[in-house]
Amino acid sequence: HCNFEFDLCGWKQDENDDFDWNLRTSSTTKMGTGPATDHTLQEPSGHYIFIKSSFFQLPGQKARISSPVLSRRNKNCKVRGGILFYYHMYGAHIGSLIVYQRTMAKYEKVLLNLTGNQGNFWQRKALILAGDGDEDFQVVFEGIAGKGPKDGIALDDLTFSREC
Repeated sequence: HCNFEFDLCGWKQDENDDFDWNLRTSSTTKMGTGPATDHTLQEPSGHYIFIKSSFFQLPGQKARISSPVLSRRNKNCKVRGGILFYYHMYGAHIGSLIVYQRTMAKYEKVLLNLTGNQGNFWQRKALILAGDGDEDFQVVFEGIAGKGPKDGIALDDLTFSREC
């Protein structure tokens, strides 16, 4: 389980992307960019990870963060297991959030693809991990920058089920 209150808990920024997910709080940002509070504490001082469309990112540029490696030998993880997380995607020109399951051979299977404004509130999403394949794997969150300078995508409370 990662609530981002202290660090990234073993989640790693990908090297082959265009920019990074940032750890942040709502109390340190200008209003209108992202959620008013985090999901965990429901307070402006609570932390989450965030990407923002800005003058530094061109629309379509990607930020990726990946989970620690999950073992293929843990069969229950890929039969009954999954990941639960909360996301906040608000703004007229928001980009996309894509969640992948990636094998060590870099094969990626899309688990979720969201584009556009999803509302000004935290939403809960549970994804089942794909049971096929015989390799260790990771879960990857990819945020794609949109056109609006105030629009962003936030993630909080990333939790793998007990089976994983």
